[in-house]
Amino acid sequence: MVRKSFLLRIDAEVHDALKRWADDELRSLNGQIEFLLRRALIERKRLRQSQSGSDNEGRGASSEDD
Repeated sequence: MVRKSFLLRIDAEVHDALKRWADDELRSLNGQIEFLLRRALIERKRLRQSQSGSDNEGRGASSEDD
């Protein structure tokens, strides 16, 4: 998978909440943001679910209730 980088500016409170959530699920902040974006895209049928994208589903606490 090709990765692209870009600058993301977010509110400090949102950043801190995402960091805590990432820590709870044993992910990096970047990994958590990518996980959440990928999940949202799949749920809205804007991205096909792939084998390589589903390997992070089982990490950490259940995210279905969040």
